[in-house]
Amino acid sequence: MSSTAYTTLQQHLSQALASPPGETRRLFHGRGRLWPGLEQITVDWLQGIVLVALFREPESADLTALRQMLLALTQTPAWQASGAHTLLLQHRYRQQDSAEWLLGEAVEHWQISENGLRYLLDLGSKQNSGLFLDMRLGRQWVQANADGLRVLNLFAYTCAFSVAALAGGASRVVNLDMARAALSRGRDNHRLNQQDLSRVSFLGHDLFKSWGKLRKDGPFDLIIIDPPTFQKGSFALTQDYQKILRRLPELLSPGGSVLACVNDPDIGPDFLIDGMAREAPGLRFIERLDNPPEFADIHPDSALKVLLFRQQEAVQE
Repeated sequence: MSSTAYTTLQQHLSQALASPPGETRRLFHGRGRLWPGLEQITVDWLQGIVLVALFREPESADLTALRQMLLALTQTPAWQASGAHTLLLQHRYRQQDSAEWLLGEAVEHWQISENGLRYLLDLGSKQNSGLFLDMRLGRQWVQANADGLRVLNLFAYTCAFSVAALAGGASRVVNLDMARAALSRGRDNHRLNQQDLSRVSFLGHDLFKSWGKLRKDGPFDLIIIDPPTFQKGSFALTQDYQKILRRLPELLSPGGSVLACVNDPDIGPDFLIDGMAREAPGLRFIERLDNPPEFADIHPDSALKVLLFRQQEAVQE
């Protein structure tokens, strides 16, 4: 990593912190490959906490230089004016001991806001904090379009889509995820927003063994599919996504919608568009939602893909 790259990062962060966002946002997205030498670094603003993530182990000298630059940043007028009080360097390439608190006390749980809603993050102890910031506009779309709908949230994780759906007036949301601890955090997120849990179900089940249960809970007016690229023993995107697509017609209400997502940089939107045409031809592609501008990518098809499909209603004879 060159000194020029560090200078670029420092200038970018100084400018961002001089006028920090009012809510949680990504400040620097090196993984979009627009900044040579910084492809393995991201920086997030967590409303007082600055989270710097490294996705590949750097050389020892480079890591020392990065620490020095970040600590120097905390002494600048921009940092002081931003209200930032904690600096976390996360080594995402490590399985254990990934959190390095460069400034401030270690924080296990931290509350942030997005689009007027609040979420609880887990910092330091886990690879993922509990909220994927690149999906911000997807959650915003759900909040704006969920009024009166029955929603199925597949691979629900910490139920951020569910929180957005209820905030938008959804009549009911069913969250399904194998990770019961993540669903428990989802309950916390609903409570944090003072939402009615009687309108929410949490199913800690294997999706591929739960079709009968979901049919009984349906039909649904909106189905959200936001899977991991790979989850050992349970999901491989290129092998298993089509199994979900072919089940959609039996779960959807007439005219129902599907928000289908892929976040693998090596898989473009045609994977979903062609797969849907093949497995569920009654669902028509409507549009690809925009990604947040702070997640700009050198190749748009490598960035997050959030595609909207709609079931065609039967023609009356």
